[in-house]
Amino acid sequence: MQREFLLSQLERPTPVCATVVDAVADLRGFRQRLRDAAETVGVLAASVGTHPRALRHGTVTSKPRYRRVAEENRTLALDHFYNGLHVHVRIPDREAGVRALNRMRRWMPLIVALSVNSPFWQGSDTGFSSWRTINLQRWTTHGTPPAFVDAVDYDQRIAGLVGVGGTIDKALVAWNIRLSDNFPTIEVRAPDAQLEVWHTVLMAALVRGLVVTALAGELLHPELQPELIDSAVWHAARDGITASLLDPLSGEMVSARQAVDTLLGYIAGALAAEGDAGQVVQWVDRLFAEGTGASRQCEAFAAGGLPALAALYRETFVPA
Repeated sequence: MQREFLLSQLERPTPVCATVVDAVADLRGFRQRLRDAAETVGVLAASVGTHPRALRHGTVTSKPRYRRVAEENRTLALDHFYNGLHVHVRIPDREAGVRALNRMRRWMPLIVALSVNSPFWQGSDTGFSSWRTINLQRWTTHGTPPAFVDAVDYDQRIAGLVGVGGTIDKALVAWNIRLSDNFPTIEVRAPDAQLEVWHTVLMAALVRGLVVTALAGELLHPELQPELIDSAVWHAARDGITASLLDPLSGEMVSARQAVDTLLGYIAGALAAEGDAGQVVQWVDRLFAEGTGASRQCEAFAAGGLPALAALYRETFVPA
């Protein structure tokens, strides 16, 4: 565990997990330890995409790089009460990774829709299911990466962004999906942090299914243009799975359940190969039955205001 950008934020890099069972066990154990530690100092540990009562600027963690980020990005950095779920999946090499990136871009709106968990900002309901997704669009790089010719093209274009705007290094190229510079992985950064362990691991399993399928498959046609994918991300951040979504194969607007079923069909082989199919389908059905983190937060707030919201955070962080 390490301190994140603001002092109110913590980041937990998990060990490499081979199965959903491993991931659930690791995250549950970590959350139990964090909850117990937080209670000793009167702090509520929660896993949400935005701090619901961020009424003032945050305190930046005292690290040289973080101080430089704050200097370059000014108020944007001080308001960065946003918490994301980043999923890393191993790739054989960067050339294969770039091919997979090109094939995976179109699926990011569905990843956003399934993971929305940040409806509140400064004590109010924003009307968006993922306010984190919307606000991150203010940074120099965000959203959907372009298509790349190969790994050389990728690396050259990344290098060209450094020093422009607030991008002080390659780690601040904040697309929803990118190659990691530190690990031999594709990193998907689109999801909000999730209320519950099972929902967190569901997103990881879906991302792994997408990476495995993209590594094995051909480029899908018709190609969806970045502006359409970014518009679909915005749409998903607003409505989550409560309305229509862009079908990544047809490029048409369909019901949320139909779009998610398209995703499950596309990655069915990968899910089966990993032994995840049954569990993933069960979790997706549960998500549609219980609602996303955003909808559950809104329901709690409507029922009892901030005290009910805090109770939801406490109950879901490590359920009985």
